[in-house]
Amino acid sequence: MTDFFLFLPEFYFILAALAFFIFSLNKTAAPWALHRWALLLAGVGLVITVGASHQEGMIFFDCYRVDLFSQVFKVLLTLGTFWIIFSSSELKGIDPRQHAEFYFLIFVCTLAMMMLVSAVELLTVYVSIELSSYSLYLLVSMRRNADEYVETGIKYFMIGVTASALMLFGISLLFGVTNTTFIPQMIQSLPLLMSQPAAVIGLLLALSGFFFKLALFPFHIWAPDVYQGAANQVTAYIATASKMAAAALIIRFAGLSGGANPGLIKLLIVLSILSMTFGNLVALIQKDIKRLLAYSSIAHAGYILIGILSFSERGFAAAIYYAMAYLVMNYACFMVILKIAGDGHNLQIKELAGLHERSPLLALTLMLGLFGLAGIPPTAGFTGKFLVFAAALEKGYLFLIVIGMVNATISLYYYLIIIKAAYLLKPVKPYPALPTDSWTRYLSLILIVMMIYLGIFPDRFISLTEAAARTLF
Repeated sequence: MTDFFLFLPEFYFILAALAFFIFSLNKTAAPWALHRWALLLAGVGLVITVGASHQEGMIFFDCYRVDLFSQVFKVLLTLGTFWIIFSSSELKGIDPRQHAEFYFLIFVCTLAMMMLVSAVELLTVYVSIELSSYSLYLLVSMRRNADEYVETGIKYFMIGVTASALMLFGISLLFGVTNTTFIPQMIQSLPLLMSQPAAVIGLLLALSGFFFKLALFPFHIWAPDVYQGAANQVTAYIATASKMAAAALIIRFAGLSGGANPGLIKLLIVLSILSMTFGNLVALIQKDIKRLLAYSSIAHAGYILIGILSFSERGFAAAIYYAMAYLVMNYACFMVILKIAGDGHNLQIKELAGLHERSPLLALTLMLGLFGLAGIPPTAGFTGKFLVFAAALEKGYLFLIVIGMVNATISLYYYLIIIKAAYLLKPVKPYPALPTDSWTRYLSLILIVMMIYLGIFPDRFISLTEAAARTLF
């Protein structure tokens, strides 16, 4: 019975996905009814996941580990899913006949990512990541009336299966070197084998699949086109919940080396620098907000990698905190985008002109979200960057920190362009009124409070992330 409770959140999401699979067969439910059912099921799932967060144990023949590390990320995943479904009441970017399939794939993908953060056996990891990936491939391809973006789903699929092939080859090398597919045993033996080329190459190739999910340079090439070509709600899901699973997986796998190979560390430092620099520089010239946030996500993948490169409890805790803050800040930006582009079109920066007059609360939410992404105090983004830089400084990576700070300064420019449009520009043509319901206003206030509270009073959350990182060792 204890094993059942350890798997209870995942089992619940299996039932939720099954419910929408049944809805997809008869096609009789109205879109508004499907949204209410999805919101209810996602809310109950969040409550169950939070309630089960104290559970710890091993199940499925020790292939599945439920600990504080995985539970923290499961709460973040279900929270992100609930927020995305909350913002999907006006699902104009997807054909009404496919709304049931949309919610079905959202629940399946969330289930797969919850399994991903708990999997401690390589084949279980691979199956989980493939289940989440194929759900996203289908979601990206569901956009309505977007012939110019028809190749987006194909491009995402082709790049994704290539990354999966590299990952599978890396997993086979790791198995050949360590004679096990269980991560706890690999943590004990692999650091002693990092002088062998097969171990280093295997770990690097395995990480390549996870770098693809996080959109780290040079595995980023799918992100701008997918962000721009997918329906707005799907883009928001990829940019928030999906990033949590990728961050968790990279943190868990990076710890396998124990920082024992200087060559691997140098390579990861180079990838971090290239990801930050490329993402921020290319974002400077973007006019489409979703495409801009795609390049922003590439840069933030580099920031997260700075914390992971420390190969210490403090560094991993900083990376977990940064992922937590990134979820809140990024969703705040996408919630505003989804509200303004209610008809599902791709929002241009110039369309934000006069936003502070149309909806002061949404303008404030967007501004704080962007300030957080730029690392401006007292937001959570500032605290997250401070923590990853402090962890890197303990390891003597001063040069990396300087580059990170320079990149943070560059990013401030394009974030300020968006804020300038919302607060200082006058609209060329009159835009329609932007009514916000009471639930949207409540959520905006919650996000504002969370972004500031996480930045000013981070102690409790830092203690939580440190305890979660400790379970990795």
